[in-house]
Amino acid sequence: MFDSPGSHVERRLNGLEKHLKQENPVLLQVVQSFRDLDAIAYRMGILDRSESFATRVPWWPMISILGTFSSGKSTFINHYLNQKVQRTGNQAVDDKFTVICFSKEEQVRTLPGLALDADPRFPFYQISQELERVSEGEGRRIDAYLQLKTCQTEKLRGKIIIDSPGFDADSQRDAVLRITDHIMDLSDLVLVFFDARHPEPGAMRDTLDHLVKNTIERSDSNKFVFVLNHVDCTIREDNLEDVVAAWQRALSQSGLTAGHFYQIYNTEAAHPIEDATLRLRYESKLAEDMSELEGRIRRVEVERAYRIIGVLEHTAKQIQQECVPRLREWLARWRKMVLIADAILFGAIAVGVASLYLRHEPPVAAWLDMGLWASGAPWQSALVDLLAGGSVVLLLSLHLGLRRLAARVVGCRMAKSIKSTELGVYLKKGLARNTSPLYSLFRSQPVGWGRWSQMKLQRVLKNSDTYVQNLNDQFTNPSGRQDRPNPKIQLETE
Repeated sequence: MFDSPGSHVERRLNGLEKHLKQENPVLLQVVQSFRDLDAIAYRMGILDRSESFATRVPWWPMISILGTFSSGKSTFINHYLNQKVQRTGNQAVDDKFTVICFSKEEQVRTLPGLALDADPRFPFYQISQELERVSEGEGRRIDAYLQLKTCQTEKLRGKIIIDSPGFDADSQRDAVLRITDHIMDLSDLVLVFFDARHPEPGAMRDTLDHLVKNTIERSDSNKFVFVLNHVDCTIREDNLEDVVAAWQRALSQSGLTAGHFYQIYNTEAAHPIEDATLRLRYESKLAEDMSELEGRIRRVEVERAYRIIGVLEHTAKQIQQECVPRLREWLARWRKMVLIADAILFGAIAVGVASLYLRHEPPVAAWLDMGLWASGAPWQSALVDLLAGGSVVLLLSLHLGLRRLAARVVGCRMAKSIKSTELGVYLKKGLARNTSPLYSLFRSQPVGWGRWSQMKLQRVLKNSDTYVQNLNDQFTNPSGRQDRPNPKIQLETE
């Protein structure tokens, strides 16, 4: 049975609502607001009916571990979970992205990448299609890039941890970089690991650029945490501060001027520390930073709920404050270009016809009165009608061709001024919808942006504030009253 373009995404949203009904009723209401935004975007043509804004949000808390080879990512994961889930070693021991999630089974299981690509509950749903766009044939090799592991530990319940292969931007393929960017976009917390045993961070310029420089301008840059691992290598020289300062200078050269490194090491493999004072200093710093890191991980679930509402509000404002005004600007330029091209083309045709009519020997008017044209036969009238109709069709085809050409030129020129790839995609789709022959050249508003859409969008923005208040009621109590009422705040409805 053939599915409509929207039936697949509808099933995903229904499954998401079923999952959230028990986990977080506040977020269950947020899904409906995403549906409202989808309806607006469908009308405007900036979103395909096979897509939803809600499916671009990681609804499960997601922690990603990125970093260079042998930086101790897998060791950290095993220590945090208190189970040996990942293989460890000084060399690259795993070249796949590993998604680790909770399981009721005690045994750790490893499942192929297809388990992630075909399950809409995971952040890599249909990632094979993205890989195929990067390089033909790579989408079929999904098992070479991804794997799923299950683990029975309460620290994983309700969240996902992703371990990445060692990052080396010089040698990674485009497909791996695409997955890395995909992970960074969807994660609630990104731990970026570096190896303190390599004292020349300047030699890792490409790695730093991709893991640091590309993140500092993001609106969610606070979710990136930088970890300097294996700091026990500084024990013999007692130069921990110098090593940390070198890495901080490297980060500042990539544009990161705020924040600090968490400094950790594996106590089981650490160099022995004979000096009691030195050992206490290192162990105290380790305990302090590990406590902060684990605290950040614990807060992910709460932060995730606020982040999702933030995405909802950001998307609504992006449509209202960026997409619609820019689309008006694009359409104004397109309209002007089409009118100028029409004037030039049809003016040239009119001049040509007039020249032919007046300068032909004998004059065209006289020629039409001669010979067969003067007989008054019925076929003459039919032929004239056919020629007139053909001329209209030709002129209309030329006009439509100019509309398409102008839309392509405007889209290419204006897209260069858009920094956000996401916004650029929305605008190109909206421009294609508005420049369709079905719509007038002289529309004052973008297609679908009417009173209904504006009212619906304002309701989404009001409800997003309400969702935040509902979350605040779950986690805060400024008055300190133990018997305070917890009324359900009424949402704006149609």
